[in-house]
Amino acid sequence: MTAFPNVGIANRWAKQVVSGKIPACKWVRLACKRHLDDLIKSKNKDFPYKFEPKLAEKKIAFIELLPHTKGEWAMKRLSITLEPWQKFGIGCTFGWVRKKDGYRRFRESYWEVPRKNGKSAIAAGVALNMFANDGEFGSEVYAGATTEKQAWEVFKPARLMAVRSPDFIEAAGVLINAGSLEIPDEGSIFEPIIGDPPDGQSPHCAVVDEFHEHPTSALYDTMQTGMGARRQPMIFTITTAGFNIEGPCYDLRARVQEMLLDTVPDDELFGWIWTIDEGDDWTDPAVLAKANPNYGVSVYSDYLESQQRRAIQNASKQGAFKTKHLNVWVSAKSAFFNMEKWKACGNPDLNIDDFEATPCMMCVDLSSKIDIAARINLFYRIEDDGRLHYYCIDPQFYLPEDTVYSGDEKQVVERYQKWFNKGLLNVCDGYENDLNQIAKELIEDAQRVSLTEVPYDEWGGFQIAKTVDDAGYTSIKMPKTTKTFSPAMKELEAAIAAGRFHHDGNPILSWMIGNVISKTGKNETEFPDKEKKFKKIDGAVALLMGISRAMVLAGEPTGDEFYDDPIMVGV
Repeated sequence: MTAFPNVGIANRWAKQVVSGKIPACKWVRLACKRHLDDLIKSKNKDFPYKFEPKLAEKKIAFIELLPHTKGEWAMKRLSITLEPWQKFGIGCTFGWVRKKDGYRRFRESYWEVPRKNGKSAIAAGVALNMFANDGEFGSEVYAGATTEKQAWEVFKPARLMAVRSPDFIEAAGVLINAGSLEIPDEGSIFEPIIGDPPDGQSPHCAVVDEFHEHPTSALYDTMQTGMGARRQPMIFTITTAGFNIEGPCYDLRARVQEMLLDTVPDDELFGWIWTIDEGDDWTDPAVLAKANPNYGVSVYSDYLESQQRRAIQNASKQGAFKTKHLNVWVSAKSAFFNMEKWKACGNPDLNIDDFEATPCMMCVDLSSKIDIAARINLFYRIEDDGRLHYYCIDPQFYLPEDTVYSGDEKQVVERYQKWFNKGLLNVCDGYENDLNQIAKELIEDAQRVSLTEVPYDEWGGFQIAKTVDDAGYTSIKMPKTTKTFSPAMKELEAAIAAGRFHHDGNPILSWMIGNVISKTGKNETEFPDKEKKFKKIDGAVALLMGISRAMVLAGEPTGDEFYDDPIMVGV
């Protein structure tokens, strides 16, 4: 028998998910694939992380020593038995470490799991683990929520687990109080915390329960900023879906999705989302197991099917059923472009110098002086397969220095700074983008390519159009209408799916493409939009303007893989 049986169970489960033998949505598959891929990468000396099965096994084994506190298992005085999916989540969260010092890799762990799937027991076990079994002297652990009742949903079962585990109490020296657990000899404490806590805590672990109910990120931010003195802190978030897509939980969910899609890598974030896939029929009983990992264990099939039938028969119950039992954010819209296929179109070896004889457009979206501005270099040509191919190489993005370092949108300021430090952002001095700088650099780069046009948005690009025209190039004003964008969105979608679109993997453009949703109009027209203000799409808009013009300049195709009439489709 292997020395680490639970880790073996977790890894086998992950492989079965990736292979399709176990039903799971794409976010769970991607989480499993990331772990398995990283196990291979960790053999490379340049990869900064490694997986320590001993640490993962220790955390899993600790939780399985704790007693159940609810239901028939508690009545029978049984200890917790983690399911393979739970062993995987715990193992990943705590088993990955940094090679350079052995400290834990992940500082945030996000679990979005429907109701009745054992969330509270997992959260309580993690909290006790971090309180008394993580080697942290003077550990501070907090169960945070918006209300006292919700905070106790994690703390109460954890306290009861401790009360029913006398060996644990004695070994760790735990003092059980009415509203807290302490280890007096170390100064360690575990207690619930509510709402917007004052500064002063130094958390080793914060368990954030039902984050979807939090109207602001105040508690999360206070916990995170207080962790600076800890070597390997953890924010463990466990929640169902919700209705408020303007809230902090949905923002964190978006970060997890970007990380899993690898559009915005985040090496210190673990996360997964148990839900159904886009296109799944929510009324089909077959999808229940996909979204509910403890299907048939802690959440029974007859209960879920009865709830599903009630929702089908009563429209007023559909939103609650989808949200709480399928983890569907009912107010959310899906991304328009398939990001897995977009990623497959990436080729970092693409070089502008190899395309000097290929027609090129430099498309600019400059609609805001104080926000991100984009210039897309789009090459296009008919390849040997008789189809129109596109090549997007070395896109340029601009931001004012003030926005990078003092911007109001905290969700992206840190991201901007990382991109700037990597040389991916051009930062203009002061409070506004320097349009003269953008125009000057465009004209300089134009000398390297066969520039046909400079499409620009009618709401801002006119400010550099004269400079472009005076330099002997052709600027084209692009009206922001469905006539411009609907055919282009459908063509780009088809080109990505067919492998006719090629890009160099620029992470800013990839992020923006992933942020595009569609305003669908009559006659199935599409128009690019974003779900939230901080989800920028400027580069995607510039790219679509270029696609729109390329469709016109290339003429009508002979195949049926893109437009029939570049002017009339989508009108």
